[in-house]
Amino acid sequence: MSPSSLCSLQTLPPISQTATFNRRQKLRLPAHDSIRGVRWRTLNVACGERSSRASTRSSDDYHATLKALNSRGRFPRKSLGQHYMLNSDINEQLAGAAAIEQGDVVLEIGPGTGSLTNVLLNSGAFVFAVEKDKHMAALVSERFSSTGKLKVLTEDIVKCHVRSHMSSLVGSIKEIDLETRKAKVVANIPFNISTDVIKLLLPMGDIFSEVVLLLQDETAMRLVVSSLRTPEYRPINVFVNFYSDPEYKFKVPRTNFFPQPNVDAAVVSFKLKIPSEYPQVSSSKSFFSMVNSAFNEKRKMLRKSLQHICTSLETEEALKSIGLLATSRPEELTLDDFVKLHNMIAKE
Repeated sequence: MSPSSLCSLQTLPPISQTATFNRRQKLRLPAHDSIRGVRWRTLNVACGERSSRASTRSSDDYHATLKALNSRGRFPRKSLGQHYMLNSDINEQLAGAAAIEQGDVVLEIGPGTGSLTNVLLNSGAFVFAVEKDKHMAALVSERFSSTGKLKVLTEDIVKCHVRSHMSSLVGSIKEIDLETRKAKVVANIPFNISTDVIKLLLPMGDIFSEVVLLLQDETAMRLVVSSLRTPEYRPINVFVNFYSDPEYKFKVPRTNFFPQPNVDAAVVSFKLKIPSEYPQVSSSKSFFSMVNSAFNEKRKMLRKSLQHICTSLETEEALKSIGLLATSRPEELTLDDFVKLHNMIAKE
């Protein structure tokens, strides 16, 4: 990113990773002035025009988050990958990355205490939130019950029938018409389900126009900038580019979360392709099966790893016909190369 595309936001002071919570012990709020004197850090994030709301301090900060958790006798659960965002400015930037505006329909995953939900609703969006933790689902439902623009489903997103639920939501609200304006996804998701969520949502270009996710920074980099002939180039890169145009937006330091994770995060935008824009393959299932087989034995040449599909000689001939070496390995093929190879050797 160029310096001209950067603006400065203040982040909250770091929170100790050593803090532990007992199920029977309520979370204690710090004294009102306990963070005075702490040196504030500066975060550079990509942005367009600064939102008018970004200049005012929101209630969704360190104190409010702990108070909300305390009200339900809850604490962050490691098993659910819960890391709550403490900086409302970053939530503004997250919503801004998806250009959320009045009348948009937004799927949010894991709303938690509702800090991002608040920003989305204030932007005029209808929000469909999927929350696995029933206590957090109840909290966010109660918090925004008066808006009339939030529906909360208590379910695991990776097991959720998103398509049917979105259809049901649209059918129940007269103001929504996904034929003229597609829905969007904006979410701060648990790092441990990133790949599952991406595989679930990216093939839904007929429903969603864009998916904007807060991911682990290393994962974000691998998804967007992994190059050919590198260890980071994997089947997920082929998958992502098959269904979308990904873009790394900005980095989010770990100090903005509670509890503080061991890694930084980043926001990635996936502009979804509509089905007619997908690469032309006879079968997407067959195509990705071939790609996965190729990478399962990454160090082997394709003429060896794809022998269950066709003979080595047939693979060699196909590779040469598309301008590649007969000794090519999977990390040397682009998405377009894989598409051409599949269409030549796949037997339907």
